[in-house]
Amino acid sequence: MPEQELKIPEKKEIAPPAGEFTREGSYYTPAVDIYETPQELVMLVDMPGVRSDDVEIDLNNSVISIVGKVPVFSDDSRELLTEYCTGNYFRSFRITEVVDQSRISASMSDGVLKLTLPKLEKAVPRKIAIQSA
Repeated sequence: MPEQELKIPEKKEIAPPAGEFTREGSYYTPAVDIYETPQELVMLVDMPGVRSDDVEIDLNNSVISIVGKVPVFSDDSRELLTEYCTGNYFRSFRITEVVDQSRISASMSDGVLKLTLPKLEKAVPRKIAIQSA
C-alpha cells in the first residue's frame, strides 16, 4: 500500500471584524427589544443599575452606539454577598435609511432606555384616496 503524505493547511491570521472596540473594565451586552409601528421603530435597552446621566448615545455613520456606566460602590464598602456581576454596558446597531436620524429621541426609566427612531415621511405607509372624475 503506497504511503500518502498528509498536508496540513497553514494557519492564517484573521483580522478582527470591523466595529469591535476595546474598553477598560467589564462590559456586558444589554438585552434589547425592538418593535415597529407604521410611524417608528422603538428600542428598549435593559441596563439595570444605570442612571440616565450615565448613558451615552452616539450616532456616527449610521451606527448608533449605546454605553451605560454602572456607578461604583464607595471604596470604604466591602461586599458581603454578590449574586451577579456588575459592569458597564455597550451595544451598537446599524440604522437603515428608513429612519429619520435627525429626530431620534431617548428616555430612561427604571433601568430601561427607550430609543424612538421615527421613520422618514416617504417610508411611512399611507392610504391614497381615489377621486371621482
